[in-house]
Amino acid sequence: MSPPPTHPAARPPADPKGHWFPLAVCLLLAAIALVLNGYVTNVVGETHTPPPSADQPSPELDKVRAGGPVLNITGGEPASARLPSKTIALTFDDGPDPTWTPQVLDTLKKYGAKATFFTVGSKVAKYPELARRIVAEGHELGNHTYSHADLAAVPGWRLKLELSLTQRALAGATGLHTTLARPPYSSTPDAITGPQWASMKELAAEGYLVTLTDLDTKDWSRPGTAKIVTSSLPARGRGAIVMMHDSGGDRRQTVEAVEAVLRELTGKGYRAVTVTKALGMPSAHQRADGADRFIGSALSLAQRASETFTGALSWVLFAAGALTLGRLGFFAVLAWVHAARTRGGKRRKGRAPVWPAPPPVTVIVPAYNEAAGIQATVRSLVATTYQGELEILVVDDGSTDDTAQLAAALGLPGVRVIRRPNGGKPAALNTGIAQAAHELLIMVDGDTVFEPATIGHLLRQLADPAVGAVSGNTKVGNRRGMIGRWQHIEYVIGFNLDRRAFELLDCMATVPGAIGAFRRSALVALGGVSTDTLAEDTDLTMALCRAGWRVVYEEKALAWTEAPTSLGQLWKQRYRWCYGTLQAMWKHRRAIRERGPFGRRCLGYLALFQVLLPLLAPVVDLMAIYSTVLGDPLPVVAVWAGFVAVQALTGWYALRLDAERASALWVLPLQQFVYRQLMYLVVIQSLATALLGVRLRWHTVRREGTFNDPAHPAEQPPPTPALAHAPDGTH
Repeated sequence: MSPPPTHPAARPPADPKGHWFPLAVCLLLAAIALVLNGYVTNVVGETHTPPPSADQPSPELDKVRAGGPVLNITGGEPASARLPSKTIALTFDDGPDPTWTPQVLDTLKKYGAKATFFTVGSKVAKYPELARRIVAEGHELGNHTYSHADLAAVPGWRLKLELSLTQRALAGATGLHTTLARPPYSSTPDAITGPQWASMKELAAEGYLVTLTDLDTKDWSRPGTAKIVTSSLPARGRGAIVMMHDSGGDRRQTVEAVEAVLRELTGKGYRAVTVTKALGMPSAHQRADGADRFIGSALSLAQRASETFTGALSWVLFAAGALTLGRLGFFAVLAWVHAARTRGGKRRKGRAPVWPAPPPVTVIVPAYNEAAGIQATVRSLVATTYQGELEILVVDDGSTDDTAQLAAALGLPGVRVIRRPNGGKPAALNTGIAQAAHELLIMVDGDTVFEPATIGHLLRQLADPAVGAVSGNTKVGNRRGMIGRWQHIEYVIGFNLDRRAFELLDCMATVPGAIGAFRRSALVALGGVSTDTLAEDTDLTMALCRAGWRVVYEEKALAWTEAPTSLGQLWKQRYRWCYGTLQAMWKHRRAIRERGPFGRRCLGYLALFQVLLPLLAPVVDLMAIYSTVLGDPLPVVAVWAGFVAVQALTGWYALRLDAERASALWVLPLQQFVYRQLMYLVVIQSLATALLGVRLRWHTVRREGTFNDPAHPAEQPPPTPALAHAPDGTH
């Protein structure tokens, strides 16, 4: 692979690095939004009704249990209070709720009653207009924590945080604080447990008047309107605090019961007032300062933004999953159709044409610093079983190693070494095209070896005069390491599914530089191989398709290539491929408006599945971590296992089409944890580079000399394609 020439006076700018900081900031903000939403929805620290506890004997607690529902624990001795006779304080927990709170308020207004609403701070932040209506209609607000956490089961810092966040939410919504608090999962005084008592003392230390209840209607269990009414009525004219709920589920029975209770108690001379009014105390509302009001408004905005963001991520997750599975299924079906046609000897309509005699062909090998493998490449080309005239041109593009000398030293018949100053791979190919003696051309990279029958398989497709180019089947030769095995799996699926489907859809995106056959006249008409992009093979293929040539895939034309052996080398290769594909897509963007299916299908596919989908891929990982850490991990594991199973099934079929061993699939689950992330980060990097207007340098990949051993894969086959299903998905 030849890099473009560099000159000291005009050195290309370095790859952009600054965009990683904005990306890190975005990821941090996303994590904060997810954590906030998890906290709000009570996923973080989700609590349940505490089990009965074996409390140690405590005279203090016994006194509280025997007292009234309103507890003042700020002094040395706990004191409690009961409501006077013929007085009822209706209290509503867990709201506000956009469905049920307005109905409760309408009923209270109908009877001129006032009530106390122990609100959950996260719901106040979400529905501030309801909190304002509660206050505007003369009702009272109380603190019921921010996320409905069990205060008896959380550490002290969490208790204070729950109370503080709720106060700020109230301040942002109404401009008020409250001195009333009711711990979630509390009930009547005689039901207080030891841990609950400890948490109530902490509430008192924060300045709150703890408000329990005389009558717990248990309306949350929806026992029926009649039972709720019965449990809400005080006996013998006594006063009472009644606990109901205006949120947390279907509260239709509660709304009906409120009206029935007010109707009956009003007839008996009861007054329905707030808790502080019933006790003759000053209002629980206190004016919040400007700072708290600002913080509360910001909290409300952040919470609603986090909820919207999380909801959007859920839809993105669904869309990404649907697109991925849909693509796998659709391309598997097209691959099956292609395989069936191939077995029948038909590529389109009728039987494929054949050459009357083997035509002459020129093989062009562009080479830049390919000393590690150039001799193996040339030997494999000369060892072909093809019977036609064969010319092999090794175009040395200003190598700084012994590439040219090693190729010439072989002294093989039909092989000519052409030396030229370094100008880049497209320039080397154009040199070969200009000096080729024949109409039919084959291009092969200097790190690739052919099977003996490969040339013949490539050229048989060019017997059809409508075919302008043929993509061969490249396989990874060095697949013993984990990275090589991952690329093997990726290439097989990419080649067998994508390229077969592309041929049927007339939208082949890339004839890979590793192995491809062309008509010289078609390339000359296009002006040769363009230097406009770093993906010259994709650029050239798109230009051929736009010129009206068919581009087909020949799965029997096998070539073995050397894949990157480290993550760093893989990054360099895929970065160049992906960036070059973006360049090619932009260069050929007008193809969308041209007649024929190529532009819409090819560019649409690349934009959707090789740009957009990888950009959405981080959402999958982010939501998986979010759901695993903050919720039940079993559904996440089940979905992940199902997704891998579908991939494995598709991979098995692809391997079967390519006569490869299905045992290679054992690395597929591991591929999800490193390789996939590397691929979508490459897309992000490439897109950022393109948007920032930076011209990417050619990234060379270190050669290992995989095929220097005489027992190269042509004799001891490993498996897989090399049209590296890069982030652009087409190489």
